[in-house]
Amino acid sequence: MTDSDDILARQLWALGDTARLRILARLPRNPDCKHRNNVSQLAEDMGMPQPTLSHHLRVLRQAELVSYKRMCRDVYYWLDENAAHDVAKRLCDYVKEHAPKEEADVT
Repeated sequence: MTDSDDILARQLWALGDTARLRILARLPRNPDCKHRNNVSQLAEDMGMPQPTLSHHLRVLRQAELVSYKRMCRDVYYWLDENAAHDVAKRLCDYVKEHAPKEEADVT
């Protein structure tokens, strides 16, 4: 396995949790001010304890699937849409490259 394979595996692991998928679906796609959710607001909206949400966001951040910015006392997150598309593309490419080649049916 290459470093690239390890990175993809970590990103897929990060995506393999329903709570994190729900979080990604709630995050804005851009870092503009009017669509940001800080951690406290997001936790309240999702009915999730703030420490639990922070843990999931840290996993997503370490997988480089979300971006964030600290503003005053709050941290705001948004989906890194390019990274998400890249993970999907790399997964497809990996499967194509490593899948067994089908043999022609000779009958």
